[in-house]
Amino acid sequence: MATRRNAVIIGPADTPFEDGTFRLVMQFEEQYPNKPPQVKFISQMFHPNVYATGELCLDILQNRWSPTYDVAAVLTSIQSLLNDPNTGSPANVEASNLYKDNRKEYTKRVRETVEKSWED
Repeated sequence: MATRRNAVIIGPADTPFEDGTFRLVMQFEEQYPNKPPQVKFISQMFHPNVYATGELCLDILQNRWSPTYDVAAVLTSIQSLLNDPNTGSPANVEASNLYKDNRKEYTKRVRETVEKSWED
């Protein structure tokens, strides 16, 4: 039987995500910890590695999963990803292109999602 847990990530200081409170849902299947949890943002996100559905493109949740990872490690990895996106395999091409080519506009769009996160 699957177990669902809610989580909140605070945007890292000194990043465009600073002061944001981003809600996620984590779903753990019976095979956990041998299989990674499914993690999805409920809060709206504008990030190169977050799909429009809220799902993440993060290696430790796919091919680099290890049963030694706990919930704290997963959430810490997601928080790190916020300021250090992998533009090599974008889930959101628009966000990836802005991150690479127009950082000012990217930051503006991220700050809009930070403000929305306060309303959630």
